[in-house]
Amino acid sequence: MSDNIVIGLTGWGDHHTLYEGLPSSASKLETYAAHFPVVELDASFYAIPPASSVQKWLRETPDSFQFVVKAYQGMTGHQRGKIPFDSKEEMLEAFRKTFRPMLEAGKLSTVLCQFPPWYDCQQKYVQYIKWIREELREFPAALEFRHQSWYEEEFKKRTIDYMKQDKWIHTVVDEPQIGEKSVPFVPVVTEPDHTFIRLHGRNKAAWQKPVQGEEWRSVRYLYDYSEKELSELAEQVKKIAAESKKVTVVFNNNSGGHAAGNAKKFIQMLGLEYTGLAPKQLDLFSGD
Repeated sequence: MSDNIVIGLTGWGDHHTLYEGLPSSASKLETYAAHFPVVELDASFYAIPPASSVQKWLRETPDSFQFVVKAYQGMTGHQRGKIPFDSKEEMLEAFRKTFRPMLEAGKLSTVLCQFPPWYDCQQKYVQYIKWIREELREFPAALEFRHQSWYEEEFKKRTIDYMKQDKWIHTVVDEPQIGEKSVPFVPVVTEPDHTFIRLHGRNKAAWQKPVQGEEWRSVRYLYDYSEKELSELAEQVKKIAAESKKVTVVFNNNSGGHAAGNAKKFIQMLGLEYTGLAPKQLDLFSGD
């Protein structure tokens, strides 16, 4: 099977099945990196991390390990109210400075710019997205929409053409289909070097129900992909991989702890074997 497909999870802290039987002193990231070659870094969405954290993550992972870095919320229009910077330029420079060492180490897969569901296809948002791409020109950058209008018949071709022109990595998503605040699965390659696929699960009820505070984490992505669904997705991923130099797939369906198991099953279905993973921590009570 193709060796250009890398599969991982969103974050490394909450996948309890990976850490059963391990001593509390064990590094979760080091342990995670023994199972998967890539991770999506979500902490960067909530705050730009200190340089010391980035250096620690680089030390704790093998040379070939990759991070998908989620853009800070102030960069993608999610944060309401005042950002903790004097200007957007200062914010962006802080982000660039923090993640340049990861880029220089060859461990930055892409910067994920996920725009909120109220960013529909209109001129002011197109202009803002173009501006962000220019500000992140030194980084590979992936674009994820959360409003259906970008892929409606009237705008779809122009959306795809723009992403190709501005060298955006297309973020193909699998998510519940509930109307304008979800986007369809669009298996289109816009940047031949890389395509990014995020699997959010298909929990329609949780996706459309407004959840307050941090409770959304335990509800929104509560989904366990069936073997049939994974098999169908595997066929789609193989088609995308035939057109893209690299395909990164991240499972984000972890409200109920299903992401790790689904990802391992997916790796098995695709016949993938990864070399260069971290050595597994000794666990006397597990055969894994």
